[in-house]
Amino acid sequence: MPAPPGKESISAPTVATDITREELPYRLRQQSLLGEFGRSAMQTRDIGQILQRATELCAQGLQTPFAKVLEYMPDDKRLLVRAGIGWASGTIGQVSLGVDLESPAGFAFQTGQMVISNHLHEETRFRTPKLLSDHGIRRAINVLIARGGEGHLPFGVLEVDSPEPGQFDVADADFLAGFAGLLGIAIERQHADADLREALDHQAMLTREMSHRVKNSLASVVGLLRVQSRSAQSEEVRNALKDAASRITTIAQVHDHLWRSTKIGFVDIADFAGELCRKLQETVSHKVSCNVGHLMISADKAIPLGLLINEIVTNSAKHAYPDGSGEIGVTGERRGPDLHVEVSDRGIGFPKDFDIDQPRASLGFKVIKSLLAQLDGRIAVASNTPKGVTVQLDIPLESDAA
Repeated sequence: MPAPPGKESISAPTVATDITREELPYRLRQQSLLGEFGRSAMQTRDIGQILQRATELCAQGLQTPFAKVLEYMPDDKRLLVRAGIGWASGTIGQVSLGVDLESPAGFAFQTGQMVISNHLHEETRFRTPKLLSDHGIRRAINVLIARGGEGHLPFGVLEVDSPEPGQFDVADADFLAGFAGLLGIAIERQHADADLREALDHQAMLTREMSHRVKNSLASVVGLLRVQSRSAQSEEVRNALKDAASRITTIAQVHDHLWRSTKIGFVDIADFAGELCRKLQETVSHKVSCNVGHLMISADKAIPLGLLINEIVTNSAKHAYPDGSGEIGVTGERRGPDLHVEVSDRGIGFPKDFDIDQPRASLGFKVIKSLLAQLDGRIAVASNTPKGVTVQLDIPLESDAA
């Protein structure tokens, strides 16, 4: 098993810095590249892109044409080339190396120690992997890419290779270890994101299942109310039970749309209002038309809004056409921060002394007032030409309605 982070050792004698380079600009360049990688790694969740960028910047920082990230594959017990620069076509994602202690990368993975090999062709501690010999690699550095959390296997190894003679030193290995540390953080973040997505998907599944069950339960209640309404002796009681069944049906329809929705907790008001109007059409002798624009709104808005539409359409059906049948229209669209809904008919209109702001004893009107208060909405009525009434509703929308 790898040594705990912070207890690495160098598996090669300390070597002198390559005298052909200017030391200060070289080290400053490495620090600059490390900072650049830290910033770029925080700007993307694409782990493949992060790994690839790390190999490119490590190669730049150590002035070599070759670098790679080796990911440990537990099922195969091998180190797979996951990302890299300089390698022949078909290497990345295809070639893997042994994880045994006789391999430089395997030694780094097994022990957690940084490995510096400046003379691979003369190396007695390790064998030279075929991938390196095929590309003429003469020297290499390997560092462990650890993962946070107790008991987690390391992700793999970060390796830089050079076909040129020269010397990698401890400072070079530390530079590479800095990249490996940042890679470990990025990889751990990706795993945390995946765990969060899985938890959210599970919660979404439970929410949909709950909405489906609520819808089914409400449908059972509606069936019972309709049975009771048919057996009621009083016309007033029958009408009250029918109205109650209609209101519960509206709530059930919202839950039906909730469990089918692609956005948890939201329904498309166009689909919901259209279905509501079709259901109302089955219970009244008038034509009920609907033309509402697509807009995702929360269930907290959809349920009281659906009940409002239900009450107003039902009221129009009862009072607008006393001498026959007619048409009731429902329209809706977004207007700035509000959803604007209109329910209109071509019936006899309101009495001349009608004032919407005056209190009324009817249950339907009390329901409308209560629902408006719940939605923080506004209501207005207007006479149509040549006859009829339009009821206008303006409902403030949530900032994330779309």
